[in-house]
Amino acid sequence: MRILRTPDDRFAHLPGFPYEPRYAEVGDGLRMAYVEAGPAGGEPVVLLHGEPSWSFLYRHVMAELAAAGLRAIAPDLIGFGRSDKPADPADHTYARHVEWTRALLLDALGLNGMTVVGQDWGGLIGLRVAAEHPGRVARIVAANTGLPTGDIPMPEVWHRFRNAVLKAPVLDIARLVQAGCRSELPEEVRAAYDAPFPDESYKAGPRAMPGLVPIAPDDPATPANRAAWQVLTTLDRPFLVAFSDGDPITGGMAPILRESLRGTAGLRHPVIKGAGHFLQEDAGPELGRQIALFVTST
Repeated sequence: MRILRTPDDRFAHLPGFPYEPRYAEVGDGLRMAYVEAGPAGGEPVVLLHGEPSWSFLYRHVMAELAAAGLRAIAPDLIGFGRSDKPADPADHTYARHVEWTRALLLDALGLNGMTVVGQDWGGLIGLRVAAEHPGRVARIVAANTGLPTGDIPMPEVWHRFRNAVLKAPVLDIARLVQAGCRSELPEEVRAAYDAPFPDESYKAGPRAMPGLVPIAPDDPATPANRAAWQVLTTLDRPFLVAFSDGDPITGGMAPILRESLRGTAGLRHPVIKGAGHFLQEDAGPELGRQIALFVTST
């Protein structure tokens, strides 16, 4: 496996993101990055990003969680942010991303009683980790995400996105993030999303991820995702569904999650107003407050 590592100076000017990076080995010769905010003894809240962003996405959420006395932990998925980047798209598989994330959270950080928050691919990975290791999880938050098995067709807008990522000669990361927001991102914020990727050779992760989503019942990841659904439907951990009101990609998953999972019963599931797919950018403080309220009240 050929591994690339983004030079540190690419991250020299990150607006509103003062957190010092930390690193852990997660297997396959890879170093995974994460940042923390809040008291070290606070209840751990893990914030998992998706495609094609990185932990920078959660900067406003982290501030709210830290203010509530919680320990916010935001990893960079392998291939993203400050984490190492396997250079061949074939090195990225769904199973490997689940294992790399599990190794960070459970082995390296030794987390127990954690609240797992997942958006986009952060949910596809985080829900698997939670379902496969429920004894380490206290709560789950799904925010504009799902756990596809290929049994339900993906929306046409997602297929257009997938094809665009696979075929683009130059993958414009900041433009993809902006397309998922309702608000206009300042230039310095767009630059922060481009920072992990000095050139096209670093973008194997973002290029690979859309192709790893199970879109057919015989997908290699489908059996594990079906098994995870079986666990999540009966798991007695509180499960918050906190979707935005403007995500054409995952919006249809919100009612399915609310109605299918035991842990959602009796909770008030917020709808984050005026936000798109990347609700952390459009309404990060509000999402952070909703997560903090959920953690401190359950």
